[in-house]
Amino acid sequence: MKRLLTFFLALFSCAFMKAQNNSTWMDNAEPVRIDLWTSGQQPNSRLQGDALPEDSISRQRIWRCGVPRIYAYRPVVEERSKTAVILIPGGGYIKQAYEVSGVTLAKWLNSIGITAFVLLHRLPNQPELIDPWKAPLQDAQRAIRYVRAHAEEYGIDPNCIGVMGTSAGGHFSACVSTLTEDWSAVGDEYDKVPFLPNFAILVSPIINELESETAGKRLDLCGASNDDPTWSKLFAIDKSVSSANPPTLMIHASDDPAVPVLNSVKMFEALKRAGVEKCSLHIFPFGKHAIAMRKQPGSTALWPEIAEEWMREIGVY
Repeated sequence: MKRLLTFFLALFSCAFMKAQNNSTWMDNAEPVRIDLWTSGQQPNSRLQGDALPEDSISRQRIWRCGVPRIYAYRPVVEERSKTAVILIPGGGYIKQAYEVSGVTLAKWLNSIGITAFVLLHRLPNQPELIDPWKAPLQDAQRAIRYVRAHAEEYGIDPNCIGVMGTSAGGHFSACVSTLTEDWSAVGDEYDKVPFLPNFAILVSPIINELESETAGKRLDLCGASNDDPTWSKLFAIDKSVSSANPPTLMIHASDDPAVPVLNSVKMFEALKRAGVEKCSLHIFPFGKHAIAMRKQPGSTALWPEIAEEWMREIGVY
């Protein structure tokens, strides 16, 4: 009996060590940080070499991003789908709520087998930027390029990569889904990788901030006061929608006190006019702004299930 017990203990120990050394065991471990630009490579920056120091991180929000980066959250291999989503946290263009509209959503996506990447991008209020309004989109384009270039490594389909953002993050997600000009090329191997996402999920998004009650946010987005009408054309993103836009899902609450629900309606109308198929708009009676994952009233609590089924419906999941 003692020999038999020793045998089973040894067998268990070997199996345990093998599991520890197996990549499957580690796939759902701590997120992996990936810096998007090498030293001195960041476009649109006055800095040469050293990165800008990170500003204070308080209340699970970052106020300045010295090193644009993504954090990879991977589901276990047995449950992994072909899909990846890059999450762009909101924060009114002056901060990034990386926990509530980044990490929390990444964990939910992992739970349904989707590989998630939380993006921390430069903010328009950072002093080193040449064109403040460009930086977040440059970092977002770069993030999409990186994920698509490494699709095989992550076990995902390069044609099933989406973006998802909340509030200002929803605006950046809409912009990176709509604007086709390449702002992130720096002369390396990623320049040849397409940067447009295959789908987009917008939660409480700012869409046309220059024609709504959120017009004051233009100053935060541009980094300084600017009355150039170019801003209206560029950042009233519904004006730039074309047939090249990917399928888009919009989630919004009628009682949103910060971003009027008509922002999502305008985006949906623009997508329909452009002939973009498989788009969907869900307006809930309650939920306030930046609808969270949990503690939502009534039918609003169903939005994660709606998003999951929509991804399956359009064939990217």
